[in-house]
Amino acid sequence: MTFSKSLATAALIGFACAATACSDRAVDQTKRDANGALDAAKSGTDKAIDATRKAGDQTADAAREAAQKTADKTSELAGKVAEKSREVASVTGAAVNNGWITTKVKAKFADDTLLKGSRIDVDTNDHVVTLRGTVLSSAAKTRAAALAGGTEGVTRVVDHLVVE
Repeated sequence: MTFSKSLATAALIGFACAATACSDRAVDQTKRDANGALDAAKSGTDKAIDATRKAGDQTADAAREAAQKTADKTSELAGKVAEKSREVASVTGAAVNNGWITTKVKAKFADDTLLKGSRIDVDTNDHVVTLRGTVLSSAAKTRAAALAGGTEGVTRVVDHLVVE
């Protein structure tokens, strides 16, 4: 039996060595497969990151282009509005300015305490303001002429006011 024990022991040792060799090969193959899978995953991830960056750059470029077009169109429209405003002002300027001047002078007179109780008629023609009526003092007369003369658009004041 010694021989069969020896044979069994030798077979068992051979089997253990063969199993170890197979295990080492399997481990090495598993490592190679895992490294290959990691490399493939890294490559795919890098490609995905590059694609995302490129898409982000394209989106940013499109946004910049849209913003520039909007700014250009806004400037163009603002220029057109300004031009139309100038055209309207030049066509109606004289009538509007004379009426506006008269209204502005009368508003100043209404807000001035020195002119309370005065009866002043304001007439504007070609930016020349003519004052007629009565005031309570010479200071009120001077004040009325100064207020009218200080109004935007007035080129001259004709004072026909009388002190009562």
